[in-house]
Amino acid sequence: MNTLKVSGLDQIMFAETQLSLVDGEAGRLVVRGYDIERISGSLHFSEALHLLWLGRLPHREEHLVLEKKLGQRRVDVFPRLDALPDGPENSMDFLRYALASLDLNQDDIWEQSLTLCAATAVACAIWSCRHQGRQALPPDATATQGEDFLRMVLGHQPDAASVRALESYWITVMDHGMNASTFTARVVASTGSDLVSAVVAGIGALKGPLHGGAPGPVLDMLSAVGHPDQARAWLEAELQAGRRIMGMGHRIYRVRDPRAAVLETAIDRLEKSGVRSPRLTLARAVEQAAAELLQQRYPDRPLKANVEFYTAVLLDAIGLSAPLFSACFAIGRVAGWCAHVDEQRKFGRLVRPQSSYVGPLGLTLE
Repeated sequence: MNTLKVSGLDQIMFAETQLSLVDGEAGRLVVRGYDIERISGSLHFSEALHLLWLGRLPHREEHLVLEKKLGQRRVDVFPRLDALPDGPENSMDFLRYALASLDLNQDDIWEQSLTLCAATAVACAIWSCRHQGRQALPPDATATQGEDFLRMVLGHQPDAASVRALESYWITVMDHGMNASTFTARVVASTGSDLVSAVVAGIGALKGPLHGGAPGPVLDMLSAVGHPDQARAWLEAELQAGRRIMGMGHRIYRVRDPRAAVLETAIDRLEKSGVRSPRLTLARAVEQAAAELLQQRYPDRPLKANVEFYTAVLLDAIGLSAPLFSACFAIGRVAGWCAHVDEQRKFGRLVRPQSSYVGPLGLTLE
């Protein structure tokens, strides 16, 4: 009997891209020519949008115009999104439902992309407020994306360090090679479909626990461990029971995910500014113990901390709740999806891979 084998498209080169390079052996992520360590924490989110979409950093005036446009789009989409029924209990389901309701009337893809980036942040904030049992605050067109999002979610003006940390996170995750959700968005774009459809498809892929759904469980794991001294014993028990250690290992990286290091640095900056993370010391102890135990158990499979490990710690430190984590990831990643849709339209063709049929042949009806 034939056995169905699925490759997962490993090692298949689907497209050429100018957007980002993921070097799994060296542990390197390059976005538009810049190592992620150089731009995360140094740029505003809107500056990173300009870099990703147009291939260069903006001049000061261009940055101010882009920030103003992004703020106005948040204001413009808020009434429509706030009028939506409560709908799904899951933040990603609400985000998918909210963005699917949009009717983009701009012809230029970057104008459409701005609206989608603004709408993603607003929809996430609305869902979070409803989840907390309160009415969402209207957006402030004069604020940055990170500042406005945190103000809406937290219900008060955020401190500058938390805004910087959040925008650093969004920049860190906005593009990452041909990951599952980006590939999904490009497949939809390859059919000639619209940008909203491609982005909504990306959200569907990102919702999956094997792609963007692990930061919440990382927080659960840290809560279960409780204290750095208990990390090794707790992890040994999990491995003995055959359970996965959340936030460890990556499909591409054979060394520590560079984004984990970037986010750990962002948390350090938060702490130095006075915003204490109650879980940073614990997270470092768990990471060290997990890396050692996994190396012993799987010597031929490098399993190091990935981006989701310190995502959980950072987002928790700035006051966001675990049910919002995946949707918050999408606020950054939607920028990458939009850039890939544009690239697919310009240089790609209809995506139509082949499959190998391994089922029966020549069956007859009795």
